[in-house]
Amino acid sequence: MKASDTIRALRKSLDSLIIIHYSCEGLDDTNEGLSPRITSIAALHVGSMTMHSFSIHLVAEIEKIPKDEIDRSYDRLEARMLDDFFAFASTRSDCNWLHWKMSNINFGFETLEHRFRVHHPDNQPYKINDSKKYDLSSLILIIYGEKCVDHPHMPNLMELNGGKNRDVLSGKEEVEAFKAKEYVKLHKSTMSKVYWFKNIFFLLAQRKVVTSHSNWPTKVNDFSESWFSKLAGIVALCFVFFQIAETAHKYLGQKSPSNNPVQPSGLKK
Repeated sequence: MKASDTIRALRKSLDSLIIIHYSCEGLDDTNEGLSPRITSIAALHVGSMTMHSFSIHLVAEIEKIPKDEIDRSYDRLEARMLDDFFAFASTRSDCNWLHWKMSNINFGFETLEHRFRVHHPDNQPYKINDSKKYDLSSLILIIYGEKCVDHPHMPNLMELNGGKNRDVLSGKEEVEAFKAKEYVKLHKSTMSKVYWFKNIFFLLAQRKVVTSHSNWPTKVNDFSESWFSKLAGIVALCFVFFQIAETAHKYLGQKSPSNNPVQPSGLKK
């Protein structure tokens, strides 16, 4: 399916669209384990604009664990958080999941599944079908071109399209927030990014995303798909048919016997 068709289909089924993002303790080798702990997950049901939050600090509050003692129970809190998330996902098998570069074990759905198995080695997490996952960043680059915005793409697109929300943290800032036990601050950043994904998706559906560099092939393609262009094509096609019909009419008219009367033969003397 073409990117434009995918965007159109997602736009028409908002009641089945969930936008997801998550934060973790870091994406390098400074973590306690080989894979980073998941600290929070935000999932926005676009049709109802309902945000579903999963976070270790929310689980800690339910279990009456003081903020200063959360780090002593990271594994147990992360395990329950992931249990809650995959239980949530399992009840939404018909939904499409829009995300930002959650495409591999370093950062992605596979990471969430792996962390679940770390805590539950004898169990398997609910598997979100790959055909239900759509990378928003890839759709933007396909529509506007690979070089439409400088790296890093997300913050640069934020600045170009309304500015960065004050709650949004960079990857480095999120790691520092986790180390400082600023769990609420960290989760607010995750949710803010999800809300921005929603906004940029609607701009993308309207072809109104502002980029750093123009992409003339895309503009030409958008024009060729516009209603005005299609109407002009229909008018041009009708004119061609009219010209063909008129030419055929003249040709047949010239060949008609009534237009070529037989001259009477001369009388013999």
